[in-house]
Amino acid sequence: MVRVLRQMNLELASLEQELAAHFEMHPDAEIYLSLPGLGFVLGARALGEFGDDRTRFDDAKARKRYAGNAPVTKASGTRKVVVARVARNRRLADACFLWAYASLTRSPGARRYYDQLRHRDKTHPQALRALANRLVGILHGCLTHRQLYREDVAWPLLEAAA
Repeated sequence: MVRVLRQMNLELASLEQELAAHFEMHPDAEIYLSLPGLGFVLGARALGEFGDDRTRFDDAKARKRYAGNAPVTKASGTRKVVVARVARNRRLADACFLWAYASLTRSPGARRYYDQLRHRDKTHPQALRALANRLVGILHGCLTHRQLYREDVAWPLLEAAA
């Protein structure tokens, strides 16, 4: 079993190197890799799920809805409930969830945003979905303006408050 696991780890490392080499050739790879929490594997997964057609999403809200992170509000005369979107690209939603989790240790702005949500009694999954939603919007802005991620631009109000 140990020999099999070692061989699998070697092949996994080889595949990761090959993925990184191919991903780096994409024109948007530098933008994806500049975002906190996105490495070669998760960045390539997000790029693959979003696609590279720049006209596919009219605005950040459309990209967020496609990713499945934009909340859905259900309201009646007396109640208002905000729930997670059911109709979504599950592979992309999972990638965004992992991206949000990974960004907590790499971005002070993302960490503060998450902490603010937790202090407002959001659960861990709710806070990560909201953070993922925000990160997808930031990605859309970076791709639209052809700019690399900048912490001070991405989290201006949080930076000012700090």
